[in-house]
Amino acid sequence: MPSMVFSMLAALSVEEGHRVLEIGTGTGWNAALLSHRLGAANVVTVEVDETSAREARARLGAAGYAPLVVVGDGAEGFPGGAPYDRVIATCSVGSLPRPWIAQTKPGGVIVAPWGPVYGGEAVVRLTVAGDGSASGRFVGSSAFMRLRAQRTERTHVREYLGGRKWPADGVRGTTRLSPDAVGDWHVMFAIGVQVPGAYPWMEAYDDGSYTLWLRDTAVTSWATVDYEPGRGEFEVYQSGPRKLWAEVSAAYHWWDARGRPGFERFGLTVDAADGEHVWLDEPGRPVPVVRS
Repeated sequence: MPSMVFSMLAALSVEEGHRVLEIGTGTGWNAALLSHRLGAANVVTVEVDETSAREARARLGAAGYAPLVVVGDGAEGFPGGAPYDRVIATCSVGSLPRPWIAQTKPGGVIVAPWGPVYGGEAVVRLTVAGDGSASGRFVGSSAFMRLRAQRTERTHVREYLGGRKWPADGVRGTTRLSPDAVGDWHVMFAIGVQVPGAYPWMEAYDDGSYTLWLRDTAVTSWATVDYEPGRGEFEVYQSGPRKLWAEVSAAYHWWDARGRPGFERFGLTVDAADGEHVWLDEPGRPVPVVRS
């Protein structure tokens, strides 16, 4: 998607003489653009798939560029070429790999798609500090394949029901918050940051109704919310130690009470002391984690 490529390169803000590490070579097009701008000797690109790397290397060569194309785990970066002035990822992460920070010069910039397990994702632009931390704002929506080292298997709903038919041991309730209200990409991001280790799935029906399933990655809790067009109240079932619809509802209302912020009001800080946290408007205002 050219608009996404160029918006991320704009956020990277490279200058003459910069050395750049790219995570995710893909077709090689992004590496070619960087090579044209900075000279191929200043570009290192890492690709986990050997076939993709070989084909990208051939395309780059045919176009007259010869950046260093490395076959390896992008989560590890490439220490052999460090330190870098800029790091850019063309795959998404849910936790920023620390080697990317360690291999970036103080004052350097990391641009990467970041998103919680729940869904919703945006490109973050981080500036690396001398103490090994990195912090910055999200600059726009994105939807990339996950870094292979961070991909997870999603357990089927039957495992949550323990072999029983729905609603199994689910406790019935109702809600006036429509499942439709929590489905947009930026809302999912705000919810996902507050409700870690949970993810949704929609089971659609021919009449326009659907069931929103919520599940936790620990396979201990689930919830369903049944949407029917024209209804003002919706049936809910929840099971397990986490009341997932209650958590999602609380996260939604937190977001709503703060003016329904878009991606541009959120930021991310990664440091050794406090780990990784998302904030709203300024680093001193971390987004809370909801627990039921």
